[in-house]
Amino acid sequence: MKKMRSSHLGLLSLTSRFFKKLQKNIAKHKLYSLAISIFFLAGFFGILLFLNKDTPQKNSNSSAQTNQKNITLNGRNNFSTSPLTGQMLSDKSLIDHQVTAVMIDNSLSARPQSGLAQAGIIFEALTEGGVTRFMALYQESAPNLIGPIRSARPYFLDYANPFDASLVHVGGSPQALLDIKSLKMKDLDQLNNASAYQRAGNRTAPSNVFSSFTGLDEYNKKQNYLKSSFQGFSHKSDVSQTPTAGTIDFLLSSQFYNSEFKYSASTNSYLRFQGGAKQIDALNGQQLSPKVVISMFVSQAYDPDGKHTSYSTTGQGKLYVFQDGIMSPGTWRKNDRKSQLEFTDQYGLPMKLNSGQLWITLVSNDGDVTFKP
Repeated sequence: MKKMRSSHLGLLSLTSRFFKKLQKNIAKHKLYSLAISIFFLAGFFGILLFLNKDTPQKNSNSSAQTNQKNITLNGRNNFSTSPLTGQMLSDKSLIDHQVTAVMIDNSLSARPQSGLAQAGIIFEALTEGGVTRFMALYQESAPNLIGPIRSARPYFLDYANPFDASLVHVGGSPQALLDIKSLKMKDLDQLNNASAYQRAGNRTAPSNVFSSFTGLDEYNKKQNYLKSSFQGFSHKSDVSQTPTAGTIDFLLSSQFYNSEFKYSASTNSYLRFQGGAKQIDALNGQQLSPKVVISMFVSQAYDPDGKHTSYSTTGQGKLYVFQDGIMSPGTWRKNDRKSQLEFTDQYGLPMKLNSGQLWITLVSNDGDVTFKP
């Protein structure tokens, strides 16, 4: 500021001397000197105006930057995005919070389940006996009741691993238990820490084991499973369109395990039905309504014991992505058991998903999934 005032005073002094000279020139009628004097005087005034304009502009820019910084620090721009769901997080610490994958029973005696409505991603697959099972992934949400919790299967491990998730389960198939060790997964088996689990008195075994996110998170901390580092899926903003896939039907087994999704334009999500009835979360009474539903076509086989179902989880296959009321065909790719799934559209470009809950169902044949407007 002192430097600026000194500069201005110097210019004013020069201007004063030029005015005196101008008066002498006028008195002597030296027109050529008058013209030169006016030219230089205009130049000095131009410089003076430039300095006066430049300094406030610089301060204004600095002030704007400060205000923008405050907006970024205090406003919505400072919110972090969940790598699991793509949704905004008000708590930055949740961005790398430990992801917890929970094996959820879907037998008739297990319904209605608790905590599914708050899961970030749900994988569904047909296990043995024509019964489907879920694996629900949690990171930023914390339901106070999750379950019923059941045993692990090898193919679910391949979808939990890329999220650096800890795996919550009650035992597992022989191959799954071997793979949990060989893959060095973050293991939260109920058989090793029963205190983190409870058995519900109003349910019959084996569909009566429950836990809470807080209890499981404490179990994570005891095992030193503190953070998850992973590459999530690409996300986009909702763009609801004229529905061409208003109803999706999955024919996986019998009528009790076949499911249906109906598009809701008001929420731009898909309402889930199971066995002809609304699939409700017992914790909050809400109908399950994922924002995105995906059918992944995979090869189906059996474990070495000949009893448990197995799926080919690596390589690539056909993909149907249902969101915004329409179906987009594409391809899934997975390089190995630990690598993340990649979704590309029919042109080979990355498939972007709406933020929110994602539901992925494994299917083997074209007839396993149908859709209509």
